[in-house]
Amino acid sequence: MLERGEVANSWRRERWDSLRLLTPNWQSRLPGYRYEGADPDGFMTMAEVIAFISRFAAVADAPVRTHTTVTSVKPADGGYDVSTTNGGFRCRSLVLASGACNVPNVPALQRSVPPSIECLTPFDYRNPNRLAEGGVLVVGASATGVQLADEIQRSGRRVTLSVGEHVRLPRTYRGRDVLWWMDASGVWNQRYDEIEDLTRARRLPSPQLVGTPERTTLDLNVLSAAGVELVGRLAAIRDGRALFSGGLRNQFALADLKMDRLLDTFDEWARTHARDADVAPSERFEPTRVPPSSRLDLKLTSGEIRTIIWATGFRPDYSWLDVPVLDRKGHLRHDGGVVDAPGLYAIGLPVLRRRKSTFIHGAEDDARDVIEHLAGYLARTTVGS
Repeated sequence: MLERGEVANSWRRERWDSLRLLTPNWQSRLPGYRYEGADPDGFMTMAEVIAFISRFAAVADAPVRTHTTVTSVKPADGGYDVSTTNGGFRCRSLVLASGACNVPNVPALQRSVPPSIECLTPFDYRNPNRLAEGGVLVVGASATGVQLADEIQRSGRRVTLSVGEHVRLPRTYRGRDVLWWMDASGVWNQRYDEIEDLTRARRLPSPQLVGTPERTTLDLNVLSAAGVELVGRLAAIRDGRALFSGGLRNQFALADLKMDRLLDTFDEWARTHARDADVAPSERFEPTRVPPSSRLDLKLTSGEIRTIIWATGFRPDYSWLDVPVLDRKGHLRHDGGVVDAPGLYAIGLPVLRRRKSTFIHGAEDDARDVIEHLAGYLARTTVGS
């Protein structure tokens, strides 16, 4: 096992100070290992996540080579040549476990931002105290965007949040964490080959959730009530002005509709499995409030905005993968983690084999499936065949 930094490196180096897991502690489980602390319904801090993963590495006693960066992977006779900063390897089979969040996915229009504005990504951001004095524009309203907007607004800075497509969820529903419902109802376990539009499912933004001891819901209604200004999707930056789309009402309505459909799924599961008595009564939530007016442009040279945080998602980095397995958009071609090349596999990508694939508790089931295929491949082949 090759790791470019230390064990749990991305959690150590690429997260902001206050971040907690979105998943409750009871969902933190890996093969033969799980959370056994005193707060199963709580949410791990980054320090706790690092300790959790580090302990798993020790318990599993896996042969991890740290501070070993892979610089290239090339096909070789019967396998692959792997070059690293600590020497080379020849292998018959290879599993790509580098994930889908290696590089911030910042739109090209960032190049038009005036030089007086500091641009950051979630990899750069640590806490509000490190920001320049003045207003902040957060672009993107998935989990990262709403969490940063909330934290920065609470610090006393004026925050404008640019909202595009998003997934709205309550933190709790009918007295249980919403992720309990996802788990118990089987939504998390839906297989990739059962999903009608798999491409879209793999590219959905992360849900608007935050992990707090109070199990707080953090949605756009909460943010607007706290003073965060909501504007539409950032469409362009032209002549020093940020231009926003006028489709907020439609974005809100679509997110609300999808949330209600998911809650209907939970209610139906509770009815058909005789669980209604175990949970609170069915409930629905206030629709996302549309601002009385929403500006369509913002002059970036006025001094009102001093920082832009691009919470616009992430993408994998395959610059080191010298194997023709990427499509024209740079996505890995694979079927449930079986990559389009002999003996090459992937793990940890969105909806790899199930909807829960990118969550810590989703790794085990996916890994068992992938390793079963890998073992069969090794049994059928020999070096040089």
